[in-house]
Amino acid sequence: MTFTKRILSASALVAVMLGAAACGAAPDSADPRFADGTLPEEATLDDTYPGITNLDPDVVAAVRAASADAAEEGIEFFVNSGWRSVEHQQRLYEEAVQEHGSESAAARWVATPEGSAHTTGEAIDIGYWDAAAWLQENGARYDLCQIFDNEPWHFELREGASADGCPKPYWDASFDPRNSA
Repeated sequence: MTFTKRILSASALVAVMLGAAACGAAPDSADPRFADGTLPEEATLDDTYPGITNLDPDVVAAVRAASADAAEEGIEFFVNSGWRSVEHQQRLYEEAVQEHGSESAAARWVATPEGSAHTTGEAIDIGYWDAAAWLQENGARYDLCQIFDNEPWHFELREGASADGCPKPYWDASFDPRNSA
């Protein structure tokens, strides 16, 4: 999916959500559109979407602690993506292959289901930019580390980071050994 199509898709989702909100309805966490791990905009760790509830409890605890401290500075965390089904991750990967023209080019941006920490619930994508930037700066205190240089919103637990700091991020997902064939 091209950047423009993503923006249009996101805009359409916002329009649907705003329309539902105008009718007094919020997105329903039991809605089958969210069963694969897709999340509505501005999802939080308090929501009951599968993309949230299927996250590793240690990831949730670390992000909750970081979020509470960031809130003291006026920064609010939203979850752009958490757990994803294998099928959802495969669709994202196939879309990336179409968009970027090859598997090797796509692998820079989207991991295969076998290599993605999202399918195990061990990765979380944080939004907005101020929240991701706050977590880049402070995440090690909670053992949360940015894993890829080209994905400043993607964080995973790295035991010991609170004592030793985060390891150097991979340039992109294609350098992550979990994505080796």
